[in-house]
Amino acid sequence: MKIAKYLKYSFLLVIILTITSCFEIIEEVDLKSDGTGTMTFTLNMSKSKAKLASIMLLDSVNGVKVPSRTDIQKGLDQVVSELKKSEGISNIKKTADYDNFIFSVKCDFKTIENINKITNKVAGEQKHNTGLSSYFFDNKNLNFKRKYTYSDDVKKQYNKLKSENKKVFDDASYTVIYRFDKEVQSQNNQQAKISKSKKAVMQRVSALDIIDGTGDFNTQIQLKK
Repeated sequence: MKIAKYLKYSFLLVIILTITSCFEIIEEVDLKSDGTGTMTFTLNMSKSKAKLASIMLLDSVNGVKVPSRTDIQKGLDQVVSELKKSEGISNIKKTADYDNFIFSVKCDFKTIENINKITNKVAGEQKHNTGLSSYFFDNKNLNFKRKYTYSDDVKKQYNKLKSENKKVFDDASYTVIYRFDKEVQSQNNQQAKISKSKKAVMQRVSALDIIDGTGDFNTQIQLKK
């Protein structure tokens, strides 16, 4: 989850804290049997697009400066620049849809360990610990694992927010999707589901469940050999 902290550079989270509407962060991992793959992070605020369009015309809301499109674009460019410096990361792409307020960053990786190095780097740069995920893939036994460690620091930071800014998390969510080129034999996360195609696992957790620690991202997925 820490990799999502790269969005701080794009000021997108600042916009979120100026509204009282819902948003969704989507994390997608497309993993091949040889261990290579693609990771995509998307911030989807389309359900609030009408309100956001009006907010973008203002200088500030609730005492928080509203970033311009130029600010957001510079932030996304910085995300790409940081990823280009990372080992094993390539084919980096960013998208910005200002009509629907959907922003994403996508990259390819040589091994899942390349993603772990990024998350560890970002974690080391953060003043507050908001939880950490590590990914593991055994390409011989076709076993994928995600280890998630919750930190109560995220709840402490949430409790410091003004009541009007807390409301933004009421309908917010975090969705993870794992896709594979082989069928899933089993997975052990009770909050996740295997797709009808048997080649994907999805989990959707509310932001409030993440904040209070009841949202569990620990997952082990066994693929068919």
